Amino acid sequence: EVQLVESGGGLVQAGGSLRLSCAASGFTFDDYAIAWFRQAPGKELEGVSCIRRSDGSTFYADSVKGRFTISSDNAKNTVYLQMNSLKPEDTAVYFCAAPQTCGWDSVYWGQGTQVTVSS
Repeated sequence: EVQLVESGGGLVQAGGSLRLSCAASGFTFDDYAIAWFRQAPGKELEGVSCIRRSDGSTFYADSVKGRFTISSDNAKNTVYLQMNSLKPEDTAVYFCAAPQTCGWDSVYWGQGTQVTVSS
């Protein structure tokens, strides 16, 4: 069974940090990129970051560049999203997903984890 399981969401004050985890199982991790998306209430799904497993290249939305860092622990089939200097506008449900490469449609999706940043 293919699974992408997010964890690490929660409530944090503006300026704080959270680290999200995405644990993958049931598919060949090395064959896919891992991307993070988020969706705030009443807004469209937004791509946040992506890591290309083939060469380790990383990509970030302008809105999070310099504050968020994506990384991968290959031994654990887990990708992390370190989120620093959080802002209230970062409040959203965060999803991890597995496209075959960054920028392509995702094949697999997680269930999401809520991140709430209070002002």
